[in-house]
Amino acid sequence: MDVRTVRKDFPILNQRVNGEPLVYFDNAATSQTPLSVLDAVRSYYLTENANVHRGVHTLAERATEHYERVRQKVARFINAETAEDIIFTRSTTESLNVIARGFGDQVVKAGDEIVITAMEHHSNLVPWQELAMRTGAKLKFIELDTEQKLSLASAAEQITPRTKIVAVTAASNVLGTVTPINKLAKLAHQVHAFVVVDAAQLVGHQPVDVQKWDADFMAFSGHKMLAPTGIGVLYGRNDVLQMMRPVQFGGEMIEDVTRTKTTFKCAPLDFEAGTPNISGVVGLGAAIDYLNQIGFAVIEQREQKLVNYLLPRLREVTGVTLYGPQYEHTGVFSFNLSGLHPHDVATGLDMEGVAVRAGHHCAQPLMQTLGVNATVRASVAFYNTIDECQRFLDALVAVREFFQNGIS
Repeated sequence: MDVRTVRKDFPILNQRVNGEPLVYFDNAATSQTPLSVLDAVRSYYLTENANVHRGVHTLAERATEHYERVRQKVARFINAETAEDIIFTRSTTESLNVIARGFGDQVVKAGDEIVITAMEHHSNLVPWQELAMRTGAKLKFIELDTEQKLSLASAAEQITPRTKIVAVTAASNVLGTVTPINKLAKLAHQVHAFVVVDAAQLVGHQPVDVQKWDADFMAFSGHKMLAPTGIGVLYGRNDVLQMMRPVQFGGEMIEDVTRTKTTFKCAPLDFEAGTPNISGVVGLGAAIDYLNQIGFAVIEQREQKLVNYLLPRLREVTGVTLYGPQYEHTGVFSFNLSGLHPHDVATGLDMEGVAVRAGHHCAQPLMQTLGVNATVRASVAFYNTIDECQRFLDALVAVREFFQNGIS
């Protein structure tokens, strides 16, 4: 992959911020969008803008065909058994809430257990807290080991015959830790529990195979894999989707309505009430095409090269405390700079043209586990460069020296 050629697809990267060339290292929050995706969305509005599934005129039929082609494309992208396993939502957050409400309320009872990990994003924590409170179930946590990876020993202790749902992130948005989904799924299925995977931080970086994972449900967002914001995916195995109840009601998802009774369509349409984000689905399909064109072997190799450059050098910066595994790592780096608040560090880096995230990253229980209130987070994607990594490191040193000189 010629990164210079690839970067031409992302003109947003070719700008200056505060007089400095932009270094966009906030990819874990939102990835940038290539021209081909923007063109696909524009073309939809120019040539086939109509509602789906409802009209018989030409534009409506074009839009519906495009929408359903993308559903098939998503199924292939994650190796789902059938396109009927794919539900379009607004986001990972909405997908997880739909699972907790529509499925969790059907299978979880008082005295049951819901098991998650200590490193979950709030989107894969709060819905299960709410489910536990509604039902009288117990929420339990799989802890981290000394390397800040997920402890399989803890998982074996927490997953018991009372466990009904095991909900885990595929990759931490803070630590760069990758979860061994297969092993957790085996533990869960041995006690007849259902496995929910939050894959928001993995799609777009590594290939995802829900059948190899043996996942019952999986959720991800388009905006973390080059697609527009406001489009998400909920995958569910067909048999478990049949156990799930719709949580939104209205147009399109109904089969028949009388004054006293309503029957619903079959999955996935019974979970897509109202007019969907059609242009977002179109953009998601174009993003999948773009990723497939580059190929995940190339993407993984490129991002691993950036990780291999950044990880040891970031660890060597005086005053830096780096969180997460020491070796096996995604392109997410959370750290603190001694004596400085993460927001001050992020603001200082922004003055050098470097965009990072600072805060608790919607993972406050993990912050408590780490013994901090917040961290700085830098996150890379395949369109970033070694030169940008070095500029980030140089800017970090400059920020440290600026605050040290100011304090002294």
